[in-house]
Amino acid sequence: MSDMITADLVDLDLSADTKEAAARALAERMVSLGRVTDLEGFLADVAAREAQMPTGLDGGIGIPHCRSTHVTEPTLGFGRSPAGIDFGAPDGPADLIFLIAAPAGADDAHLTILSSLARQLMNTEFTDALRSAEDARTAAALIRGEEAPAATAEGAGEDTAAASEAASADAAAGSTAQSRAAAAPAAVPATTPAPAPGPAAAETADATASATAGTATGATEGAAGGSGAGERPFRVVAVTSCPTGIAHTYMAAESLENAGREAGVEVVVETQGSAGFTRLDPAVIAAADGVIFAHDVPVRDKDRFAGKPTVDVGVKAGINRAAELIGEVRGKAERGEATSGAAPATPVERAGDSTEGYGTKLRKWLMSGVSYMVPFVAAGGLLIALGFAIGGYTVNKAPSVMDHFLWTQADSWGALLYQIGVVSFGFLVPVLAGYIAYGMADRPGLVPGFVGGAIALTINAGFLGGLVAGLVAGGVVLAIQRVRIPTAMRGIMPVVVIPLISSAIVGFLMFVVIGKPIATAQKGMTDWLNGLTGTNAILLGALLGLMMCFDLGGPVNKVAYTFATAGIAVASPSDSAMKIMAAVMAAGMVPPLAMALATTVRGRLFTQTERENGKAAWVLGASFISEGAIPFAAADPLRVIPSAMVGGALTGALSMTFGATLRAPHGGIFVVPLIGHPFFYLIAIAAGVCVTTALVVVLKGMRKQAPEATAADPAAGPATAARDAKHTVAA
Repeated sequence: MSDMITADLVDLDLSADTKEAAARALAERMVSLGRVTDLEGFLADVAAREAQMPTGLDGGIGIPHCRSTHVTEPTLGFGRSPAGIDFGAPDGPADLIFLIAAPAGADDAHLTILSSLARQLMNTEFTDALRSAEDARTAAALIRGEEAPAATAEGAGEDTAAASEAASADAAAGSTAQSRAAAAPAAVPATTPAPAPGPAAAETADATASATAGTATGATEGAAGGSGAGERPFRVVAVTSCPTGIAHTYMAAESLENAGREAGVEVVVETQGSAGFTRLDPAVIAAADGVIFAHDVPVRDKDRFAGKPTVDVGVKAGINRAAELIGEVRGKAERGEATSGAAPATPVERAGDSTEGYGTKLRKWLMSGVSYMVPFVAAGGLLIALGFAIGGYTVNKAPSVMDHFLWTQADSWGALLYQIGVVSFGFLVPVLAGYIAYGMADRPGLVPGFVGGAIALTINAGFLGGLVAGLVAGGVVLAIQRVRIPTAMRGIMPVVVIPLISSAIVGFLMFVVIGKPIATAQKGMTDWLNGLTGTNAILLGALLGLMMCFDLGGPVNKVAYTFATAGIAVASPSDSAMKIMAAVMAAGMVPPLAMALATTVRGRLFTQTERENGKAAWVLGASFISEGAIPFAAADPLRVIPSAMVGGALTGALSMTFGATLRAPHGGIFVVPLIGHPFFYLIAIAAGVCVTTALVVVLKGMRKQAPEATAADPAAGPATAARDAKHTVAA
C-alpha cells in the first residue's frame, strides 16, 4: 500500500461541493505525480462508473473508483470534506472520499490491496481515526496500515487471545468455520496471530481466506445463544460482485460477515472481484441452509446454488442491509421456500433492473436469441457466398462432396464451402429459439428451446416459428419452476424432469396447436417480400436505412438487421431478401465512414480525441461496424444522429433502386465481389457518406464556439467531463 498512497495524495480540507469536483481535485493530485496521464479521460471513466451505480455508502463514505487506460499504476487518493458531498448514499453526504484508480490491466496483488481497503471501510474505528487525523502524513499512514487506530491497537492483544479461544471452541464443536476477532479489519484465521490492523493486514487475511474459497464467519457456542454442542448454527453462503470488482464487492462481503457474527450465523462469502475468485467448496454449498446473492453483474456458475432458499439483491443492499438479508434468507428456509431447479434470476433479470417492464424484458429476450444467432448467420452466409463466388451459381445443385470431391477443381471447393454454409444455416432457427428461452429461464430453457426451434424448421415455420418456439419454451420452463416439489426431487429437476416435461409440452404446441398458423404467416411474409417492386421497395430501403442509423447498433438497429438476416437465413433466399440485406449493410456503413470523412475534411470542428476516433472509424465503417460512430453520436447526438439517418436513408433507397443484392450478412467492402451490381452499390454508399458528412460539417459549423475553445476554457471542465462520460457509457 505504501506505493499506492502518499501524503501528496491526501487532502484533509477538500473544498469541492459536488462529487465531480471532488473527483477532479483528487485526480489532479494523481496527474501531478504522474499516476494519471489524461485527466479528462480518467474523469470520464470515473463518471461512467458512477453512472452505473452511486458510490456513496452509509456512514459518510464515498468511494468513486474505476479501471482506466489512463492510469499508470494503482493509486489511491483520499479527501476529507468538512461540508460533506453527496455521493448518493441513503443516509446523506459523505465526508470521507476515497478515489481508487486502477490500471486497465492491474495485477491481482494490487487489486487485493484495494479490496482490503474496501473491507477496512466497514471498520468504524478505522474511519473514526481518519476523521480525527490532524495531518496528511498521519492519514496516509493510517490507510497504509503503518499506524493503527488507537482503540484497535489497545485491544489487539485481547482480540488475538479471543480468536485463539474461539478457535479452540470451534474445534471442540466440530465446526469448520473460521473465527475472527470482532475488531479485526479483515478476515484473519483464528490459528494465525493477528497482524497489525490496517489494509496490509487485511491483504494477508484476504489471501488466506481466498485459499479456502471464500471468507468464513463462524459463531461460537456462546455467540449462537448458548446452543447445545449437538446443534449447529444456521449456515449461509453468499456471492458478492460489482461492475468494477474493486470496492463494493469486498465491502458487501465484510458487511455480511459482520452481520453473520452478530446473529450467530455462519456466513461464507465468494467474492467475484477483479482479482479473480475462487469457487466455494461444493461441500460448503451443499451444507448451507440458504444463499445470498448481492451483485450488480451476473453471478458466475449460479447453478451451483440451485435448490436452496435464495435472496437475490444488488450489491449495495449487501452493504447497507446485511442483517436484514440474513433474516430474510433465514425466514425463507424456515418456510421451505427453495428454488425447484435453476437459480431464480434469469440472464435478462440479472443483467438489468428488477423494475423493468414486460416490454423491456421481451425485447431483451429476443435480442438474447438474436445475439447468439448472428455468428451462425455470418459464418454460414459468408461460406455460402464464397461457395457461389468460387463454384458459380449452379453450386447449389452440386452433389454431396462426400460422394464427389476433386482436390484440383475449383467447383469442388466451391461446393464444399456452400455445403458447410448450408449446414451452419441449419442451426439458425434452433439457436434463436434456444437462446430466447435461455434469456427467459436460464439453462433449463435451452433443451425445449432447441427442440421447438428444430420443429419450427420441420414444419416450415421458419424465423417466426423460432421466435414463438423460444418464447413458449421459456414460459413453460418458468411455469414448471414455480411448482413446489419435494426436496428429494430437486437434484434431478434441471437435468431430467424440466427438460422432459418442457420438451413434450413445447413439441405438442408447435406440432399440433400453433405451428400451422405460424407457417402460414411465414409464407405470407415471404410472398410479400418477393412482391416488393418499384416505389414500395425504395421506401422499404429508406426505412431500413433510417433504422440502421438511428441508434448505431442498439435495439432499433438490431431489428432492421435481424429482419434482413432472417430473409437470407435459408438455403435459397429470394432476390428481394438479398436486396434487403444489401440495403441494410450499405446503410450501416454510412455513419462511421461519414464521421471519419468529416474529421478529415473539417478536423477543427472536432476535439483531438474525436479526430483520433475518426482514424479508427475508417476501418470500422468499411467493415460494417456501425458502432464506430457511437463516440461522435454520444458527444453530439442532436447533430450527428439526424445527419446519419438522412445519409443512411438515401443509401438504403439507392441500393434498392439499383437492385444490388447480397447473400452474405456481414463483411462490408470485403464482400463487395459477392454483391450484385457492386459498382452501383458503392455509389449508393458514397452518396450517403457525402450527404451525412456535409450535414455534420454544416451543423457543427453553426455553433458559436468550437469544441477546442470550450475545452480551453477552465470553466468548461465539468461540461467536457460530462460529455466524455456520456461517450464512455454509450460505447
